[in-house]
This record gives sequence, structure tokens and C-alpha cells, in this order.
Amino acid sequence: MNGSCLEFENPIRDAISRIRFAPQSNNLLISSWDSSLRLFEVDCSKLRLETSSEAALLDCCFQEESVSFSAGSDGSITRYDLQSGISNKIGNHDDMVNCAEYSTETRQVITAGFDKKIIVWDMFGAKPLVFQKNLDAEVESMSLSGFELIVAVGSSVDIYDLRNLDQCVQSNESCMDVPIRCVSSIPYSKHGILSEFIIFNITALREMRYAVGSVDGRVKLEIPYPSGSNNMGYMFRCHPKSRDRRNHVVPVNDIALNPFISGVFVTGDNAGYVTAWDAKSRRRLFDLPSYSNSIASLTYNHEGQILAVASSHTFQEATEIEKPPQISVHKLDESHLRSVSDGSSSRE
Repeated sequence: MNGSCLEFENPIRDAISRIRFAPQSNNLLISSWDSSLRLFEVDCSKLRLETSSEAALLDCCFQEESVSFSAGSDGSITRYDLQSGISNKIGNHDDMVNCAEYSTETRQVITAGFDKKIIVWDMFGAKPLVFQKNLDAEVESMSLSGFELIVAVGSSVDIYDLRNLDQCVQSNESCMDVPIRCVSSIPYSKHGILSEFIIFNITALREMRYAVGSVDGRVKLEIPYPSGSNNMGYMFRCHPKSRDRRNHVVPVNDIALNPFISGVFVTGDNAGYVTAWDAKSRRRLFDLPSYSNSIASLTYNHEGQILAVASSHTFQEATEIEKPPQISVHKLDESHLRSVSDGSSSRE
């Protein structure tokens, strides 16, 4: 797998909070604690946009190719026109906002954060704020797939239907016995074919499934396999063991599920390890060379052929070394994709 580091004329000055590929291109959206939102075109290695805000940006998401949103440490939710660079604030939480998702099904923005609230914003109505739900605790992580909103609170996972957010449709209160750091659902896709050897069952894509990462280095999967023959529900410890064969207690900071290769996902942890896994065979597929910083965020492009990795300090541990953040992209060639789809393991 080929890898390269993105070059910025003006380096990112503080921790990276989130990276996300655009819905239909290889443009990469980057939010960071230096209060800037950046748009980087990976195909030509060019920064297309850098715009500043008044607060640190803790999350970002796309509405479409030319429109995005950010969530700020001051509670602000901001909408950006990525072509003109014009931004406007659409509303506020009562505290820091660390989760933002856009639903193409409902055409709404869903945000959550430290004020223990989930808020839904409608960009096309007379008033942006259309729904607000109070929770018992802060939201640690959130993921969206179709109409299904997966919310991690403490050690629990609650699943909501965006068409009726008054009550959750499924609650897993004992999902983990320790706090959850991240949750990721399989991206909803209207496409069925990546290449001649990777074909998805579209009906299965609409089923409910997700993966969660914990503060002690474990990953739990709730992922029905597309064939319908098995439900991938199990837990494992994903980071490497030390030389004395003892397990590291290293938080799993992010999980990215490949949108086109069934059951394949990558994990990134606080020790700088990125590992790809196959849920069906329950095998490690490959490791990327370890990073000197923590892994802050992971994202696949819309075709599942490019993986972007944000390496940055994350303000989670007192002993964490604040080295300059970096973003690298790794392209999977066809032979690698074929080996991954076959479930064979390799080392990078």
C-alpha cells in the first residue's frame, strides 16, 4: 500500500480533530484545534480552502461536495460554502460540540456534545433548530448510516431512527464495561460495485451494524455479514502486545469501515498504530508503519480505495508528546484490494 504525507504551505498549528473525505471526490475536509477548517484536494495535492473561526473546531462533516459544517468548542455550529469560502453560524449548543453528522435522507444536520443534548438542524426550513433531545450524559461519539443514528454515551450505545428521535429503537447499556471512545457505522451507499471482484448486497447495507472502540484498546463489532448467514458480534483487543507479552492499555481513538469491501475496517489508537481487519475471518489484514503521534482520525474515500490517516496529539493523556500533526494518504492498488477482499493477511 503506497503512502504519502500531505504538504501544507502553512502547517496545521494544533491538534487535528477530524478528517473526512467528500461524498463523491477525493477532497479531504480537515478540522483542527487551531480554529481552522481546511479543504485539501488529494488528487492534485493542493489546498483548496483554509478558513478561520473564533473557536477550536472539534468535528466537521460534508453536506455535499461544496458545502460543509463544523462543530466548535464554543458550542457553535457553522455552515461553509467551500467554493466561495463564505460561512455562517446556524446555531449554538450550551457547551462544546464534538459530534456533527449530515443526513442526506432527511437533509438535516445532527449535532451533539458536552451539554448532554442531541440537536437537529434543518437548513431548508424557516427556523434551523427543529428538534432537541436531552440525554443523561455527554455524547462521546456519534455515527450515521441512512436513517440510523448511533450514539455512544459512557459505556453504552443507543440507536435512533431519524424519522422518530423521541425514543431510541435499540439500547445496548452494557456494550462495554469501560467508557467508549469511538463508534462507527458502515457507511450507507447507493453504489453496488467497486470493481469486478467486489460486489455488495445492497439490502444488507441498510441493516443496522456498527463498531465501537474503548479506552482500554478493545473493539466490539455488531456487524451482520452481507450474506445474512452470520452476525458479526464479538469483541477483541486490537493493539499489539509489548515484548513481555502484556497487553497495552491504549485507547482506540477511531474506526473507519470500508464502504465497499464487506467487513473490512481499520482501527487507530493512541499509541500511533493503524491496523486493518476482516470481520468475517476475524483476522488482522495488515499494519501501517506506526506513527510518532496518536491517531486522531481515519477516513476512507467514497470508493474505499484511499485511506487517510490523521496523526496528532489528542489531549487525552498528560504524558502525550505534542509533535507536529500530519495527514497521510494510503492508496490500495488492485492487487492489494483483491487480497483484502479474499481475507488474506499481510504486513506493510
